[in-house]
Amino acid sequence: MADIQVQPAVQAAAGKKRKALKWNRIYRNWQLYLLISPVIAYYILFQYVPMYGIQIAFKDFIATKGIWGSPWVGFDHFERFFHSYFFWRLMKNTLGIGLYSLAVGFPIPIILALLMNEVRAEKFKKFVQTVTYAPHFLSTVVVVGMMMIFLSPRYGMVNHAIQLFGGQPINFMTEPAWFKSLYVLSDVWQTMGWSSIIYLAALAGIDNQLHEAARVDGATRLQRIWHINIPGIMPTIVILLILNIGSIMGVGFEKVLLMQNNLNLESSDIIATYVYRSGIQNAEYSFSAAIGLFNSVINFVLLVVVNQISRRISETSLW
Repeated sequence: MADIQVQPAVQAAAGKKRKALKWNRIYRNWQLYLLISPVIAYYILFQYVPMYGIQIAFKDFIATKGIWGSPWVGFDHFERFFHSYFFWRLMKNTLGIGLYSLAVGFPIPIILALLMNEVRAEKFKKFVQTVTYAPHFLSTVVVVGMMMIFLSPRYGMVNHAIQLFGGQPINFMTEPAWFKSLYVLSDVWQTMGWSSIIYLAALAGIDNQLHEAARVDGATRLQRIWHINIPGIMPTIVILLILNIGSIMGVGFEKVLLMQNNLNLESSDIIATYVYRSGIQNAEYSFSAAIGLFNSVINFVLLVVVNQISRRISETSLW
């Protein structure tokens, strides 16, 4: 009986000791916690506090009654979206652009980083880096404006080149068949240089002695890239792939809206633009919140599933 009574007391004492050690560690490193506090405050205020408004997705929100006073409707808004005429078109376009962007846009920064890592002429390397990084600093409005100018059926240089070879001018910005390619390829041009930075940093961390040993064994440059560089940055590739797949439904709203018009709506209408039309233009706040919540849940599920698969296959994961 004495042992049974002593054991909870020992556990309580151990718990108090752990708590004291934790607070002591925080006190010793208070400068670091002070440094990170603005970031924590940002996420609390702008990411977690707004989650309070998610409940309007399950209510018939009336502004005069407020969130708490609006009547509860359950999953009515979700059912309306699932049975709507636009549901499959929105899913097809959103997934289509997301998968297209992943298939084309994800490997190109890796290839660019591997190629730049092999360049020995420093001046040329810096020039290429500057040229590929520069588009990242252009606003989306400027990029879409450039596309409209270059692809204009009357004045665009692309159509002038097509006519030079005997072809007919194409109105690229109004053709539904061209929308996804224009969106993805322009996005790759704008982001590939900036996205390659993290891979270049990972390549810089690879031990140079591995390359020296491979040269002694007679390995070619291509063999060293394949057997040393790529395996060396594979954990980074896997982590970024998980993050990209986890946001596959989060296709950029601003660029799609700027490129969108009534003629290409068939292939340009995505969940984000439909939420904008429903919530902002038609003032259906609860309905648009339900659609946005559905989109976020899909992204979250994809992130968790891909992370679990990656952890089992490669032992590299986010958590």
